Amino acid sequence: MSRKIAPPDPRGMDYLEIRGLTVDFDGFKAVDGVDVTLLQGQLHFLIGPNGAGKTTLVDAVTGLVSGSGHATYRGHQLLGMKSHQIVRAGVGRTFQTATVFEELTVLQNLDIAGGVHRSAWGMLRARRGVPDYVASALETIGLTDLADRPAGVLAHGQKQWLEIGMLLVQDSKVMLLDEPVAGMSAEERAETGELLRRIGTERTIVVIEHDMEFVRQYADIVTVMHAGKVLTEGSVADIQADPRVQEVYLGRTAEGAEHA
Repeated sequence: MSRKIAPPDPRGMDYLEIRGLTVDFDGFKAVDGVDVTLLQGQLHFLIGPNGAGKTTLVDAVTGLVSGSGHATYRGHQLLGMKSHQIVRAGVGRTFQTATVFEELTVLQNLDIAGGVHRSAWGMLRARRGVPDYVASALETIGLTDLADRPAGVLAHGQKQWLEIGMLLVQDSKVMLLDEPVAGMSAEERAETGELLRRIGTERTIVVIEHDMEFVRQYADIVTVMHAGKVLTEGSVADIQADPRVQEVYLGRTAEGAEHA
């Protein structure tokens, strides 16, 4: 029997609350009445077969597709807001393929991302040295020694870390990460998991993932989606023991994941 996510902490812990979220594409409900509460301080994973609605849910919350229902964070109803407004509200996301400016340096990528909270005049003024928040992000993502390298020469995993760093300098308190370890080596996956643990204590981090070994190692809470709906949610042990999850998802992935 899967357990439900605990209600938001009454002492003021941040959370992203999604209620009745529906995304309709010409009569096809890609996301169909989803309810989920995403708490600060937990690594919350979204899993499920391809087409389950995971990425579409994130697209709706971040303003890339239209949705109905409610997605609220710190008093903001995110549905209906423009993408840049959602970023300013503290909600950021990454994509399956890292979207960095490859011709610019690591440092320049971070500085540009941090500009979301600077005025137009501040963006035009010459910068003296590396801002503290950029230096802190560089250290957190482990790319300080590569700050002056073009982003295009980074390894695959390092580009993903740079994207996470770009969310850090934007001061994203909610991070929605779409398959951040896809294509990574085992060492890169481990470093990414530890990075998410470090930055996740004061943030709400939601990870879309198919790598069940990574899910088992790092997930605090798992929500399983199927056909646009929430099938179940709970701990890794809960969802692995759920026969419905085994039928629609784990039955096709468990054998490979056991030997990953």
